[in-house]
Amino acid sequence: MELESRFERAAARAGADYSIVTNMDCIAEYRSDSIRTGVIPDDGNPVLFWDKDIILARSLEKNGHRLYNSADAIETCDNKILSGFRLAASGINMPVTVAAPMTYSNIGYTDTSFIKNASERLGYPIVIKEAFGSFGAQVYKADNYSELISITDKISSPFLLQEYIGSSYGRDIRLQVVGDRVVASMYRYSDNDFRANITNGGKMKPYIPDDVQCGLAVNAVKNLGLDFAGVDILFGENDEPVLCEVNSNAHFKNIDECTGSDIAGEIIRHILSDKL
Repeated sequence: MELESRFERAAARAGADYSIVTNMDCIAEYRSDSIRTGVIPDDGNPVLFWDKDIILARSLEKNGHRLYNSADAIETCDNKILSGFRLAASGINMPVTVAAPMTYSNIGYTDTSFIKNASERLGYPIVIKEAFGSFGAQVYKADNYSELISITDKISSPFLLQEYIGSSYGRDIRLQVVGDRVVASMYRYSDNDFRANITNGGKMKPYIPDDVQCGLAVNAVKNLGLDFAGVDILFGENDEPVLCEVNSNAHFKNIDECTGSDIAGEIIRHILSDKL
C-alpha cells in the first residue's frame, strides 16, 4: 500500500478529490444494455489506473472514464513482445529481437529449430525474456546453445530472444517520464549480475541524462500511448542509448529515495492539468 499512500498524500497536497478502490471493489458486470463497474460511478471522472486488469480498464473506459494509463497502453506495455513490435517502426534504437512462435502450454514446442536459427543470428551470450514479467525476474542469459535450450525448456509462457548488449553489463539507467518530460532518473549498477535491477541486488545513484537519452525515453512513451512510465535504457558500445524496456506502472519508491523526486506528485499534477 506504500505507493497508494504516496498518491493519496500527493492528491491531498494538490487539493484533489481522491479515493482508493481495488479491483475487488469494482468488478465489471455486463448486461445486455450496459456495463457496470462496482463502486465507481459512471460520472466520467479521470481514473489513475494503477493495475493491469485490462477487462476492468476497458469497462471503465466504456463508461466514459479517462484512464491514466489507458487500457491499450497498459496491455501493450505489459507484453514485451507486443511493445517491442509497436516500437520497431518508430526508429528507436533497440536490441535485435526474435519473438518465439506462439504455442500452447500443454503442447510446448515440437520443433525448436527457431531457437537455433535465432541464436545463430544473434550470437552468444543471448538474452531470453518472458513476455510478461517484472523486476528482472523473468530475464535470463545463456552463454551457449546447451544453456539456451535448458532455459527455454523451462518456460511455459510467451518469450523472446534478444541480442546481448555486453557494453551494458550490470548497468543501465531508469528514466521516469510523466507527460512529455523526464522528471527523475537514476543509474543502476551491479558487479555480480548482467541485470542491474535493485531487486536483484543492484545499487543506485542519481543520474543526469543527456538530451539523447531523454529524447529516446519520451519518444518511447509517446509511441506506446502512455501518460507516464519508467523507461530502462542500456549503454551501447559507444555509450549510445539502447532501449531495454518500458514499464507502464513502474514502482517509483527507489527512484524517489535515490533522487528526492516526487513521482506521485508529478503524476497527480499531470492528471489534473490534463483534465483542465
